[in-house]
Amino acid sequence: MTVVNTDRSPTSEPHSDTDPPNSRSGTDPPNSRSGTDPPNSRSGTNPPLARVLPFPVVDDAWRLARPPALLGAALLVFVPPAGIALLALALGILWFHRDPPRSPPDSDESWDLDAVTAVSPADGTVSVIREEGDRLRVGVFMNVTDVHVNRAPLSGTVEAVRHRPGAYKPAFSKDSDRNEQLVIDCGDYELFCIAGWFARRIHPHVSVGDELERGQRVGHVSFGSRADVLFPPSVDREDLRVREGETVRAGETVIADV
Repeated sequence: MTVVNTDRSPTSEPHSDTDPPNSRSGTDPPNSRSGTDPPNSRSGTNPPLARVLPFPVVDDAWRLARPPALLGAALLVFVPPAGIALLALALGILWFHRDPPRSPPDSDESWDLDAVTAVSPADGTVSVIREEGDRLRVGVFMNVTDVHVNRAPLSGTVEAVRHRPGAYKPAFSKDSDRNEQLVIDCGDYELFCIAGWFARRIHPHVSVGDELERGQRVGHVSFGSRADVLFPPSVDREDLRVREGETVRAGETVIADV
């Protein structure tokens, strides 16, 4: 188990001012985004196409989409069908890495005004609810059509970011617990970003010492996988707001009262 040297893979387009803030300030160009959007969600090195793309994407998407886009543009003149197919592939890569803004629910929307609510760390389907010792784990499977940006379920301070090498089994299978993982340890809770059979890259957006807000972007996984939350011992099944098979949205769907 080793500590990851995190590569921040920010997003390429501004988001709404309802997204939670990041503790790092002053890293964005002036007037580059509005409100309290995390300052580490944009690198400022995006291609001109980013201005006309109808949806925001994580920066890493441009690196992945560039080869098929350039090759497709070159082949359009000589082999139009192949060129069109490659350009479509590049657009598909960008769409897969989309990063829409999300707004965590206000505390007064909870049925219990004194409760702290945890939001889903990912878009997808609740695939795991189980006890691990005196703690409860809730996992969300991200299908290929889901947004693959992961978000903090609760506020907290990042105490460790650990990489666990492993296999690449399908993320919806029981064997996926042995897959490659990135663990973001916030003390009271842990967030597991788990690679799938096709997903081979997990990109954290945070590092040790970062102060996280509930719903803040913490990373993304390229091409599939799962995101799990290991709750503190105080959370049990009676505190859950979701069931296995339920569809959830990262940063917005309340999954538990803490």
